[in-house]
Parts: sequence; C-alpha cells; structure tokens
Amino acid sequence: MLLTPLRSWLKQQIIGQPQLIDKLLIALLADGHLLVEGAPGLAKTKAIKMLASGVEGDFQRIQFTPDLLPTDITGTDIYRSQDHSFEFQAGPIFHNLVLADEINRAPAKVQSALLEAMAEQQVSVGNKTYPLPELFLVMATQNPLEQEGTYPLPEAQLDRFLMHINVDYPDAQSEAAILQLIRSENTQESISAPPVVSQQDLMIARQAVSQVHTAESLDNYIVQLTMATRSPKALDKELAQWLEYGVSPRATISLDRCSKAHAFLQGNDFVTPDDIHAVVYDVFRHRLLLSFEAEAQGISKDQVISRILEKVSIA
Repeated sequence: MLLTPLRSWLKQQIIGQPQLIDKLLIALLADGHLLVEGAPGLAKTKAIKMLASGVEGDFQRIQFTPDLLPTDITGTDIYRSQDHSFEFQAGPIFHNLVLADEINRAPAKVQSALLEAMAEQQVSVGNKTYPLPELFLVMATQNPLEQEGTYPLPEAQLDRFLMHINVDYPDAQSEAAILQLIRSENTQESISAPPVVSQQDLMIARQAVSQVHTAESLDNYIVQLTMATRSPKALDKELAQWLEYGVSPRATISLDRCSKAHAFLQGNDFVTPDDIHAVVYDVFRHRLLLSFEAEAQGISKDQVISRILEKVSIA
C-alpha cells in the first residue's frame, strides 16, 4: 500500500504514539483536520513535522497567543508606495500542513479565522478571495493542564474538526526507546530519510479511499450510532440523563470517511465493524455535549460512547 513505508518510518521516529500517527494519516486520506489534546512533551509537534517531511509539500507552525490577530494567520493587503497600490501578502495559513499550536490561547476572532479557512479552504481579505492549496491539513493542539488565560472553542467550531485525538503518556518500554532515539540524534548517528509521498500519489490514494466498499448493514450501523446520541431514551434511561445534545450530520459523514480511510490503511478494500470502532471515539468525542448530571457524576464522553456501542447492534 502506498502509505505503508511512510507509516512504518513515522512509527520509528515517533515512539509510543502509534494511534496519533494513524489518525494523522487518516486525516490526510480523508481530507480533514485534527484537534489533538495532550500534555506538553508528547511529540504532538514532532509528529506533524515528521509527517510533513514525508509528504511533498510545505509545513508551517503557528503559535497561538492572546495578542494574535486574524490577519497574522490569513495575511493582509500591503500598501505599495511606489505605485500607490495594495498587494496581498499571504499569511502562514497558505501552506500544505499547518500546526496551530495551543489554539485555545487565542481569542475567538483568531480561532474563527483559522476555522473558516479549514471549512471553506479559502481566505477572504477585503473584497477578494484567495484559494488555499488542494492539499491542506491543519493539526490544532490544546493543552488540557493549563486553562488560565485560554479561550475554549465553542461546540459549533469544534464540529469543524474531523477528529479529536487524546494523546496520553507512553509506557515504560516506549519511554526507554525514546531515550535511546534522542541519544542517537544527539550523537548525530545516521537517521534514515523518510519515504516521500507525492501530492499526486496522495490524491490517487484519496480516490482509492472513496472507493472502499461499505456494506448496507454498516451504513445503517453508522446512522444508528449517530441517532443514538440524539434519541438516547430509546436505548437507555441512564444514557438519556448523560446526554444534553447529540452529534451533527458532520459526525455521520466523518465516521464514514474515517472508517474507509482506516480500512485502506489496513490494506482492505471494504469496511468492517472494527474500522468503525477504531475511529468512532475520535469522531464523536468533541461533538457530544454532556449534561450537568453526567459531569457531576464524573462521566466522560468516552464512557458515553462506550455505552452507545454496547446498546446499538449491527443489523
């Protein structure tokens, strides 16, 4: 499979985070964007930088801060005194792979500027619209440990992300392997060059993902999972007490696209229930709104999704 060499190389460079690597590749294949949440130092930034080195295209990191302005992302018209005209100077959003680091540290206008570019794949400045590259992926990060001075993303904006990934600490074995990897990098030992995937090959892979077959019963299963978040009373009274609002139609579309991409990464040309289960948490997690009762009981969104999977059967 086209992305197999790149996937294997990434897992050699980013140790202890195989799920993050797979979800990055799924987002690349499904033409979507990622919101990644995790403590500092868990290789979030390194993961997308390594991915960018293995994909034909350019990379840009944007550090979100409270004093950032929307034009710092999109770009702005610059006045040219020589001929008394204005010339558009493109901002850092005009790259193929963009890291929006700590997106919740910037105010709402800046977040909206980024999310509008993600949704429309274009930027409007004045009365002109500028298209973004065909290959365009944003990975936004959030730090869950520090909430002082942050601006949480509203639910409507969160819905624009294809998936919301939680990144956890690596285990002891992976931690030891990380130590050895860093030592080898510090001593300038040879590191294998990444297998580069061209943009043309990536577009061919996206077309192949769209052709991955999903049985009618699994189409119905995806729809029933979505409907279970909106009408939980039909399944379970306790589940109904936990959910305030269910997921949007974007969740159905995203679950379909991500399950196809996951199947493609596994080398299959058809979707299985395991493919759906592998991505449903990341697709639903940021789109569910829990009730006060659920938060008071310490019920997490992942627990709610697990209960839904228990209650909804495959026809």
